[in-house]
Amino acid sequence: MYKGRLNVEVSRGIAELESMLKNFRLKREMYKLIFRGKGLEFDSYRDFSPDDDAQSIDWKASSRAQKLLVKQYVEERDLKIMFLVDVGDNMVFGSTEKIKCEFVTELAAAFSKVMLDSHDRIGFVLFSDEIIDFVDCRPGEKQFQVFIESLSNGANYGGVTDLDKVLDFALDYIDNSISSVVLISDFLRITHETEKKLNLLARKFETIAIRVRDPLDITLPDVEGEIILENPENHQQVIVNPRVAKKSYEQYALEQSKIVEEIFKKSELDYLDLITDKSFAEPLAIFLKERLAI
Repeated sequence: MYKGRLNVEVSRGIAELESMLKNFRLKREMYKLIFRGKGLEFDSYRDFSPDDDAQSIDWKASSRAQKLLVKQYVEERDLKIMFLVDVGDNMVFGSTEKIKCEFVTELAAAFSKVMLDSHDRIGFVLFSDEIIDFVDCRPGEKQFQVFIESLSNGANYGGVTDLDKVLDFALDYIDNSISSVVLISDFLRITHETEKKLNLLARKFETIAIRVRDPLDITLPDVEGEIILENPENHQQVIVNPRVAKKSYEQYALEQSKIVEEIFKKSELDYLDLITDKSFAEPLAIFLKERLAI
């Protein structure tokens, strides 16, 4: 359990993301295309207008018609988006200004605020080795405050992350009215069963996976002397020399990262990689903009 409250700056994160979305001309009607939802049906093509983003052009249809066309969908209001957020011991870790769980809280706050401002509904599941908190999808500012309060509460953190358990929960208890699922974790603990369940989740819901890692999840610091590493599962400690262990550590981290990326690709879900030493605002805005071209 993490004592106290997290050091988060929710307003700053929201402002940074909104600024980036504005810079990329991601208007609210474009946001509706980003989160189409499994039940949203293609309606027709319409002529491209100067207000449209160039990435929304359907080039195959445009080539056939000999003019620029964009897809038009039957508008689905009141989308429901469910956040699945890792609050295990592994997230209470960091070597930058923000530890992973603080970074994730600001990220989830900014992302969910965009959704709620578009008059959609958000819900959330916080998980580690069990389901810590589950709130169904609702609209409005009160729901936003409930989400941030739960994410900021240090008492909700702890335990060994079990992705398989939360995926089982999502598949069994999240109903088909949910439009999209956003899964946020560092994905350091993943199994072959995880791949099967992610595949099922992506088939059932439009799914986005956001991997959040600290620089120390990827490499050891280049420092003199020795450091103590602790296993979060059994709290056993080992003393290592970073310069001696650096190469092996990086090789292991790279192999683990490739396994996760392969699982994401096989599951055919969209995923975004973030590192806590850089702002999430620009990578997230670029990620959303690129989804318009899909």
